[in-house]
This record gives sequence, structure tokens and C-alpha cells, in this order.
Amino acid sequence: MRCAQCRFENRQGVRFCEECGAKLEQACPACGAAVPPGRKFCGACGQTLTAAPPSAAFASPQAYTPRHLAEKILTSRSALEGERKQVTVLFADMKGSMELLADRDPEEARRLLDPVLERMMEAVHRFEGTVNQVMGDGIMALFGAPLAHEDHAVRACYAALRMQEAIGRYTEEVRRTHGVEVQIRVGLNSGEVVVRSVGSDLRMDYTAVGQTTHLAALMEQLAPPGSIRLTAEMLRLAEGYVQVRSLGPIPVKGLDAPVEVYEVTGAGPVRTRLQASAARGLTRFVGRDAEMEALRQAIEKAGGGRGQVVALVGEPGVGKSRLVYEFMHSHRVHGWLILQSSSVSYGKATPYLPVIDLLKSYFQVEDRDDLRRIREKVTGKLLTLDEALKPMLPAFLSLLDVPVEDRAWQNLDPPQRRGRTLEAIKRLLLRESQVQPLLVVFEDLHWIDSETQAILDSLVESLPTAKVLLLVNYRPEYQHGWGSKTCYTQLRLDPLSLEGADELLQALLGEDASLTPLKRLLIGRTEGNPFFLEESVRTLVEQGVLVRDPVGAGFKPALTPALTLALTTRSFTDVQVPATVQAVLAARIDRLPPEEKGLLQSASVVGKDVPFAFLQAIADVPEEGLRRGLAHLQSAEFLYETSLFPDLEYTFKHALTHEVAYGSLLQERRRALHTRIVEAIEALYPDRLTEQAERLAHHALRGEVWDRALTYCRQAGTKAAGRSAHREAVVYFEQGLDALEHLPESRDILEHAVDLRIDLRNSLFPLGERGATLDYLREAETLAEALGDQRRLGLVSAYMIVAFSFRGDYDRAVASGQRALALAEALGDLSIRVIANLFLSILYIHLSDYRRAMDLLGQNVEVLQGDLIHERFGLPSFPSVFSRSVLVRCLAEVGMFAEGIACGEEGVRIAEAADHPNSLIHAYLGIGGLHLRKRDLPRAIPPLERSLGLCQTAEIPLHFPMAASNLGYAYALSGRVAEALPLLKQVEAQAALMIWSPYSFIVTHLGEAYLLCGRFEEASGLAARALDRARQYKQRGYEAYALRLSGEIASHRDPPEVEQAEEHYRQALALTEELGMRLLAAHCHFGLGDLYRRMGRPAPAREELSTALSMYRDMEMTFYLGRAEAALAEGER
Repeated sequence: MRCAQCRFENRQGVRFCEECGAKLEQACPACGAAVPPGRKFCGACGQTLTAAPPSAAFASPQAYTPRHLAEKILTSRSALEGERKQVTVLFADMKGSMELLADRDPEEARRLLDPVLERMMEAVHRFEGTVNQVMGDGIMALFGAPLAHEDHAVRACYAALRMQEAIGRYTEEVRRTHGVEVQIRVGLNSGEVVVRSVGSDLRMDYTAVGQTTHLAALMEQLAPPGSIRLTAEMLRLAEGYVQVRSLGPIPVKGLDAPVEVYEVTGAGPVRTRLQASAARGLTRFVGRDAEMEALRQAIEKAGGGRGQVVALVGEPGVGKSRLVYEFMHSHRVHGWLILQSSSVSYGKATPYLPVIDLLKSYFQVEDRDDLRRIREKVTGKLLTLDEALKPMLPAFLSLLDVPVEDRAWQNLDPPQRRGRTLEAIKRLLLRESQVQPLLVVFEDLHWIDSETQAILDSLVESLPTAKVLLLVNYRPEYQHGWGSKTCYTQLRLDPLSLEGADELLQALLGEDASLTPLKRLLIGRTEGNPFFLEESVRTLVEQGVLVRDPVGAGFKPALTPALTLALTTRSFTDVQVPATVQAVLAARIDRLPPEEKGLLQSASVVGKDVPFAFLQAIADVPEEGLRRGLAHLQSAEFLYETSLFPDLEYTFKHALTHEVAYGSLLQERRRALHTRIVEAIEALYPDRLTEQAERLAHHALRGEVWDRALTYCRQAGTKAAGRSAHREAVVYFEQGLDALEHLPESRDILEHAVDLRIDLRNSLFPLGERGATLDYLREAETLAEALGDQRRLGLVSAYMIVAFSFRGDYDRAVASGQRALALAEALGDLSIRVIANLFLSILYIHLSDYRRAMDLLGQNVEVLQGDLIHERFGLPSFPSVFSRSVLVRCLAEVGMFAEGIACGEEGVRIAEAADHPNSLIHAYLGIGGLHLRKRDLPRAIPPLERSLGLCQTAEIPLHFPMAASNLGYAYALSGRVAEALPLLKQVEAQAALMIWSPYSFIVTHLGEAYLLCGRFEEASGLAARALDRARQYKQRGYEAYALRLSGEIASHRDPPEVEQAEEHYRQALALTEELGMRLLAAHCHFGLGDLYRRMGRPAPAREELSTALSMYRDMEMTFYLGRAEAALAEGER
């Protein structure tokens, strides 16, 4: 019984559809009563329930498939079996057939029904679709499988329109003869199917992926008789080629969102992909200056009577048609008659199709013209041009399907008519070129029919003395015999250069700086192919990866999981290939011989880069055959050789070709090949597996070899973290966790689960992903407690110091640190001790307990010597460097600059020797910040600039606020306020979102910059904000900085607010003296002394300035010492 939902033919006796699971129900067409499956008559009214028995002509696809299509299918079936294919599914049936045929003799019924099926199938075969099932009164057809077509959706639409036209004509006939009305309904949808096998009888076993077939069947059921309905997904592939009317969304069982439905009302004006693009609006024309110059030279020669042939050759999508369009619309063709035509992919079976279109354009024949009007137009135009062309009139009328009454023409045999036709067209064009120069354009010659080819060959022979430029374009596989002609020029169109592709993307997307990484990825993925670029952008917009910039005119990236992964791995693995692009590339791959196609698919599993040894291990082809196949794939420009030594290696010419080839393989085949690659790498490099960790992780995951996937993902993540590639490391560690989920639970697996979460913490933390960091640590803590693993509990406790600190929960942070140190002591574990010391010291700095922080950091510096200097202990940076960097900051606060410089320079030496980005950021930030505190700006700015630069280039945003704040403050102090303010404002906005951050400290830098500019109100507001935040989170050192800034603002107003300034300075001094902050204390004494001096109070001025002078001298602060001496001298006058 056929399912009403998906049209699947089920076995006798089943109650639910074996394809979609829907309940099988049948209703009597006469009374509507429910009828169990398999019944022949209605039990309520006796109505027959069976349609006429199927004709033998429709018993199998072999019986009704035209021979030329059958040969194509059988030739390629071995290469198609076991593949995933993008197709369009067409369902068509005769609505109400049982009512129509109920009272008729079975033979009479068949005589009515068979012509309907024949006309449906003829329409399908006309556009090289395949009828996979004949189901009583209807058919199911596929376009794109087993024969691949890049325009499968367009072909299906045209087939649907053709069958409706044919049934319309048949209806008129049966209405006259039988008094009945015959109408069909058609449903269409595009999507993915899995081709399992193609039998010798041409019947294809396939499995729909998702709702592909179900939605096509649903479209048919929704369509009223005489109509065609399709989905929005399919319309996207045929947009412009057909005219449609939107019917709005409809809910579909099993789908989350309703499906947009459209009715096809006719063929559209679009015949080519360029026309479809033009209807949406053409993008900027870029990167073809050299080709336009070559065309200019050719048209100059042709205009001078030396006819030319120019061929534009290139792969699909490189812009051949766009170049023709731009040339045709340029000023260079002014005064030329332009005749243009193009071949279509389904046109080889129609002789002269491009020529007919060209003649219609020349004679200005329109679709609405009747035969009489066409005859008048052709005759008038031809005889006006030249009476001598009158004998050619029958040839032109015949081509335009106008009846020819000329007996001489009717008496010609086919070869003679062909010769007259060739001669007529050539003479017409050459004669027209004597009136005005003629630009004749024939596009897409790779789809040309043999008769049109003969006309072009004949025309080329006569060009050398004519004012004709014949401009053609085609793909590399097309062959002709014009290459030796002196009038022939071939222009090879390559993809856009990097500059051209960037210019195109700028026009498509805009100039937002956040788009730069995505643009680089898009250019790499598409290799600069303009069509692929445009369609990729269009797909990303439709998928919500790109969103309109509410401010600018372009787009902004929306950080979806797919885009984040793509930017991290620099690969679009999880971002869908545009369906339009996939159709083009899949059709090209399917044209390969079966052996070479299989080899290309195997290579796609290896990766975009294909070492010969890996491919040899999985290809199941003798070495000689393998090398021969690779040579053919190179000559066809699918692969190219990238390395001969030390190992032979190939790479896919296009990343998208690699993705499409890989996507065509069934999942079980992929898994098997990935597993074999893992085994091959392990056999080839038994002593160098760590070098291959990334490859091994990739193949083990996709081969679902979960134990090895766990091992290699952790190795690859550790390698990435070691070079500060933290986003990449996160991907590998998370993949390791995924692999763990597939392994049976054991102590070893649980230990891995803890370790991977700690690894993730250490890579997520530099990226500023605090929420995920805390989640992973809590999970790790639960697992470690369940294991009773004291060492892992100690590590988790050490990391929890930071997690609690970020939440402002300082008591729990300190307790966690003390627990970690206790466990480190009990276990004698250096790693726990080093990590706990480091994180506790940072906490103490924020709590302004500098002495305790210096004690812990000093312990780390003392122990991390020798081989331990470059030991990371799992941290993102070397603790030997990180500890020194943080210690330098403490030493600066307490005024121990000599010790700080020595410590900081040692940290820089360690980090530079290792060339480790994360460690370098810490080292440069430490020494740069110290010199900034001393006001030694020439020695402060360079390391701070390097630190900030590394935060950006190494993608380590965690340290950006401190690096940018210090650098911005240094710029402000050096008079570079225009550079300072934007940087400081940017970092202030970022830091405001962080609970545990030196926000107050950062805000004081921006406040001081405003103060230097005389912007007192803005500075005052920032000082108040910094003070509130510092007090809220008990950050007393930062409170002192905010109070000192408030004193500076009050002191430098005009007139000075003396009492407020004094109060702020005194409050700041009280804190600095309690906390041991000698540097800030000296600045407060200087501020007070300078205020008193300006107020004419010499005694307190002398006291405060003398104190500041003494402190500056002790701390060897040359810049501030000079200022204090000058102020004191000024006060003595």
C-alpha cells in the first residue's frame, strides 16, 4: 500500500509506513468510509478501491527509461553506489484517478491513464531526471541522482511545467473523446539522499536524509489539481528560473519550524546564473583589468576588418559570464550590434538551441508572437538587410518552427537542409557585419549541441576579413579546433587574487574590523572564486552567522558555535557548503571515471593535504594504478603536488572540492577509512606519534576509535596550549571529553576526566571564558572527590582560588588556597604548591597584602630554577615568568625598584629564550609596568606595546585590559593623548564587566588622562566610580589610588578645592602607610606639598615636599626626584 505521507510503496499487510512511520489509512472515494489496507472494495458502499492494473510498459525503470539515459546510468552506477547525493525529488499524480476510472473497463482505464504517465515521464526524461517509481496513477522522479546535475532543481521545475503543459493538451483531447477532465498535481523538494545501489534494471535503492522525500510528497498532496508546489529550500536553488507565488508557512509534523511553501506559476526570465545574480543585484566587478584590456585590443582589430575569436576559459564560478557582461555594457562596444546566446545544461538534445535564441533576438521575436507575426518579422528584417538573402528564408523560418511552404526546401534531405542552414546563418552574420560591426557572444560552450558547434566552426573559417568579434566562454573540459587560427585568442580566467577577493568581500560585507578573520577564512575556503565567495556569504547570512550591522552599511559576525569553531580551527568543517556551490562541484566530480572518483573520495578522507603514504595505505589500488590515477586528478585540476621531499604529498586545489567529495561518502565508509588512516600513521611513524598528534586525533575521532581519540586529542591539545594556541587547545580537549563519553567507566577514565577539565580550565582562562572555567572546575572537583584522589583535589583547590576570586568570594578563595597548600605539603607535591602560591599571591595583591604576596612569590622564584624554569605545570604560561612578573608589580608598589628591575629583566630573558607568547605577555607587562611607575617612559612603552600586540596576535584576551591600560596611561603621560584616550576607554568598557579585575586601577588611568587634558568633570566621575568599586570589593590598594586621583583633581581645579584635596590625600596616605605602598605614599606627599606651595603655605609645603623628596631619592626615582626638587626650590623663594 502506498503511504499518503511520503508516497512509499509498502509491503502487503503492514499497518504503518516502513519509510516514514505514518499510519496507513485509506478512505473510500465514494462514501469516505475508512478502509483497512489491502481491501479491493469498500465494505460500506461496494465501491472498487483499486486503480487499473499497471501496464507492462511501467513495470520497471528499464522498461521506460530512454536508452541514452539508461546507458549513462549503467556506465556510472558503480561509482554512485553508497553515496550521499544532493537531489530534487518530484512527485506527480492524477488527482481523483479512482473516481475517474471507477466505472470503466480496466483496458479503457489503462488507455486513459497510460498517456498521463507517459507524458509525465517524457517531461522527466527531457531534463535527464530518472523515474524511480511508478505508483498506479503517479510517479516519483529524482533529479541529480543517479545522474548528477549542477542545476537539478531548475531541471525539476522545468520538467514539472512541461508535464503540466502536456497534460493540459491531453485534457483537451480526452474531454472531446471521453467527456472527462484529467489533471495532475506536482510536488517538489530538494535535499540529501543516500544512494545505496543501482540495479541492472535501473531501479535505485536510496534512503532519504531527513525530510527530503516526505516534504516533496507533502507538496504534492497540498497542490490542487493543475498546480505545482515546492519548498523554500528548493526555490533557493531555482530562484529566478521560475515564477512563483508565496503561499506562506505551513506546520509539518516532526519539524520544529513551519515550512514556507510556494506555487510555481511559470518559467522565469532567468536562463543563466549571472542573470539570477543580476536580478538580486550584481556585486562590484573586480580584478579583471588585464582581461578587459585584452578584449579592448581584440575589438579594435575586429573593428578594423580583422575578425577575431576570443575564448574565455575557466572553471565554474570564476566570472566568465560576468566579464562578458561588463564588456558588453562598456563604452568600447558603442556602435556595435550585439547578438548574444548561451547553451544550457539540458540543451544538447535540442539541435540549434543557442542559435534559435540568437535568431529570436536578431529578428526581435517575442514569446507572444504568433506564427504569422514571426513570419512577417523574419521576412521583413531579412529582405531589408539584403534581397539576395531571400533564398535563405526557409532555413530561418524552419529554425523558428514556422511552417515552410517552399517545395524546394521540403524536397531537401536532412544533410542538405543542414548544409543550407549552416550557410544561411553564416551569410546573415557576415552580411550584417558589412552594415555595422558585429559582436557575437556564445556562452557555456561546454553544453553546446553538435549543430551549433558546426555553425561556429563554419563562422570561424570566414572571420579573418570580417568586422566580427566572436566572444565565447567555456569550462576547461570543452574542446574545439580553433587553436591554430591566427585570429584566435584564449584568455584563461583564474580565481581572483588575494587583493581582488578582499575587495569583493569588502563590497559584500563592509569594512568592520571584526570581519577580518572571517574574510581570510572565506578566501582560503573558496580560493578566490567569485561565485563561491558570493554564495558562501549568502549562505552565512541565511544561517545567521552574519547579521546586518545596525550602525554601518555592512555585516557583523554573530559568534555562533559554528563560526567560533571555524575561526578557532581555521576550517569551515561545521559550516555547510552552499547548496548552489555543492551542486556545481558534485556534478564535476561525478564526471570523473569511477576509479578516479573513488580515489578522490579516499583522498578527501585523508584531508585537504594528502600524503601519498597515507593514501596508499587506504586506496586498495596497486602503486602503479595509484600514481596513474593521481596524475589524472592533477591534470583535471582536482589535486596538485605540493611536496616531493622528504615525503610525496598532494593537496586539493579547492577546499570546497575537498568538502564536497568527503560529504558524498557514507558515514560507515568514512569511519572505516579514518580508522585505517590511524593504523597507517601509527605504523609509519611509531617513534614520532606526538608529531602526528593533530592528524591522529582528527582521524581517530572520525573513525570513532574512542580510546585512541582520547589519547591523541589530549596530546594535540597539550601541544596547542604549549604554544599559547588556546582556542585550538580548547577544541582538542573538548573533543577528548566527547571521546570519554563513549568509553566504559573505570578509574583510569575518571582520572582522564578530571585532567581534561583542568586542561580546559587552563586554556579557557586566558581566553576570558570564566563561566565555563568554573563549570569545569566544579565537575573536576566532584570527580576527584569521588575518586578520593588527593593530588587532583589539591590541583582543583589551587585553581578554585581564581574561580572564587572572580566571583568576589575572597574568604572561600583564601580557604581554597590554604587547603591546596596543605595538600601540597602532605603530598610533597611541588606543582600544587607552585600553582597555589601564584594564585594566592594574585589574590593578596587585589586585597593589597603586598608583603604576603611577595613572600609566596619569592618561594616560587627560589624553587623554580634550573630545569624547572621552563616547566609549565599545566599552566598557560611558565610559573617562573608569571611569578616574577607579579613579584615585579609588588616590588614597584612598595618602592623596591632596583630589585624589581633585576627580577623583571630575568623574567624577560626566560620568556624570550622560550619564545612562549603567554609568558612573554607577562614578562613584558611586568617590566613595562615597573618602568611606567618610575615614569621612565622610553623604557616602559616598547615592552608594553609588545605585550599588547601579543594579546591580539596570539588571541589571549585575558591580559588585554592590563596591557592596554598601562600602555594607554604611558601614552597619556608622554603627551600622546590622541592615542591614549581611545585605548583607555576601550579597556575601561571591557573591565567594567569583570568582578575580579583591577577595574578601579584601570579607571584611575583613564581619569588621570582626562585630568591631563583638563577635562575635570569626566575625571571626577571616573574617580568616584573607581572609589565605589574598590570599596565594594575590599580592594584597599585600589581605593588608595582612587583617593589620590580625587585629591589631584580637587587640587588642580581653578580655584583649587583645598579642603577636599587635603582630605583625599590624607585618606590615601593613611591607606598607603598601612599597606606599605611607598610609591603611592610619595606621590601623595608630593601632591600635598605642591598644593600648599601654590596656596602660599610654605611650612607644610616644605614638610610634605621634603618627605616626598626623601622617598623618591630612596627609591631612585629620577623623574619624580627632579620634580620634587624643583617644587621645593620654588617654595623657598
